[in-house]
Amino acid sequence: MTTNNPVQSNEVSDLSFESKPIGALFGQLPSNPNDYAQYLLSEDQISFYKANGYLTQVRVLTDEQCNRIIDEYKRFLLWNNNNNNSENSNGKDDADRLDFPEKDLLHEYHSNQSTDPNNVVTHMLGHWRISPLFHDLIFLPTVTVPTSQLLAAFHPSHQQLVPVQFWHDQLFAKPAHHGGGVAWHQDYSYWTRTEPMQHLTVHIALDDQTEENGTVHYVPGSHYWHRIKDGKEVPLPITDIDFKNMDSIKDILTEEEVQKFQPLPSLLKKGHASFHHPLAIHGSFPNRTSSPRRAAVLNYFVEGTRSNTDEPLLKGIPIIPRGQPLKNRFFPLVFDPKWM
Repeated sequence: MTTNNPVQSNEVSDLSFESKPIGALFGQLPSNPNDYAQYLLSEDQISFYKANGYLTQVRVLTDEQCNRIIDEYKRFLLWNNNNNNSENSNGKDDADRLDFPEKDLLHEYHSNQSTDPNNVVTHMLGHWRISPLFHDLIFLPTVTVPTSQLLAAFHPSHQQLVPVQFWHDQLFAKPAHHGGGVAWHQDYSYWTRTEPMQHLTVHIALDDQTEENGTVHYVPGSHYWHRIKDGKEVPLPITDIDFKNMDSIKDILTEEEVQKFQPLPSLLKKGHASFHHPLAIHGSFPNRTSSPRRAAVLNYFVEGTRSNTDEPLLKGIPIIPRGQPLKNRFFPLVFDPKWM
């Protein structure tokens, strides 16, 4: 539920205290349970996801909504304002170089995570706590209803829909001419601090994505690739945390996996999203066009996911002891089948 008086952090309102849409992007959640049905995926779409580990070209935003989000996006980009010195940044948590007071609410900010001025990728987490538009984006039914279906597709409950909680958001921005790539990886390799693995990622294109500007690519079937450690299935190890070596993952693949490593471009249109499994290998190549390539990424998990660490799950979030469910204002419930 919302609170009438959100707690202030450094005299700035923290929107994580608002656990439902505030009306900035699309109004409120449907009041009629039947209204959710229009956002359901088809059986063919679910079958494709189960076979390949990803699903592309799902329309989730209008062009007008994209344009509004892009206008908001620009204040997070150092290369989009007068303080255009991202090429001199070390790329590590440099939010202090932003010029708005809410920056302390961000979980991470890298003006250029690659640290290479010729391959710039701005990457950040936590902006939903700052921006009303990005706050409401995480509750968007065009996103959360399909997410529930696709999470259910691999869930042991064998339900058609499961309750969905928000994990965290990300922005990936590649400037014109020298936008960098994002190395091949599996998302859950970074998320083993939570368990069980019942997560999903939504990549929303705010610009048309092409092979020339660095569209996200997927390796079909790679969501079944894992390793065994201490008798448990674990994701592939992280091979390049700073996006510098695109093909570094190939060094740890089996011969069979290398033969099957045949990435396909998603070529997302503006306002369209791809949904992918936490083990689906994906990445994107540099942007060498004359226009920026910007995307909003939302990560979710099934209600009941637990902490697998006694360290903070994200910067600025109180510790949730190992084994305890992720259940506080930072991980709101965004969809429940009961609402239908």
